[in-house]
Amino acid sequence: MDRHLKVNQSTWDTWARYHLRGPFYDVEGFKAGRRRDRAGLDALEVRLLGDVTGRSLLHLQCHFGLDTLAWARRGAKVTGVDFSGEAIAAARALAEEVAPDAAFVESDLYDLPGRLQGEFDIVFTSHGVLGWLPDLGRWAEIIARFLRPRGRFCIVEAHPFALTFDDARSDRELRPGYPYFHRREPMRVERDGSYAAPDAPIRSVTYQWVHSMSDIIGSLLRAGLRIDTFEEYPFMGWAMLPWMEARSDGCWELPPGSGDIPLMFSLTASKDVR
Repeated sequence: MDRHLKVNQSTWDTWARYHLRGPFYDVEGFKAGRRRDRAGLDALEVRLLGDVTGRSLLHLQCHFGLDTLAWARRGAKVTGVDFSGEAIAAARALAEEVAPDAAFVESDLYDLPGRLQGEFDIVFTSHGVLGWLPDLGRWAEIIARFLRPRGRFCIVEAHPFALTFDDARSDRELRPGYPYFHRREPMRVERDGSYAAPDAPIRSVTYQWVHSMSDIIGSLLRAGLRIDTFEEYPFMGWAMLPWMEARSDGCWELPPGSGDIPLMFSLTASKDVR
């Protein structure tokens, strides 16, 4: 594994321990049958994928599987994948309580073809996943490898354009702070806590890569997939900027008058019969 990915893996192992017991994911509430406060995102994802009852679903970069298991509750036959051993162990323990048929695979995404067999009706990934991947070409090839003919791929993710803005500013100014186009060397990010546990007594170091929208779409096309839908939204799944405002459906948006930019996108693609 690339040395940057090894650092990220160690960080995600640490984060998983805090995320499991923090309010952001509300694991106990999930086990009790309560839904997370993300009605807008849930409705969007269900609209994109439709009825998943009885369909096989592969969830890439699933963390400790909360969203994977939410798809299981909707009737899908789920398999979740993540490179964090701590997260996968937690996902398996959680599955025993809420969805015993769910499967979880500990694997770096790029190693997955050697650790998982078969094809799936749906390949799904969402919210803060692409920045952890150095090579979208290989990512797209793996999606195509595991998608059965007429199967559907779906991603819901932060918009690459929105990610260029400086998220350390508190003056409500949209100012570029990060590159838009991909660079081979990742950005080193050091921070206290994590996105889901900001008060955790840890100092986190991660390495992240930027990818343009043309990188995302182009990689899927080159892997032989057909783009079926592409949509952009003026809201997203987390407060990317400290002055964003929460909506009643669990999404976040810019305050009125702050700008009109795409904050999130969704894309679905399919694999034709050859």
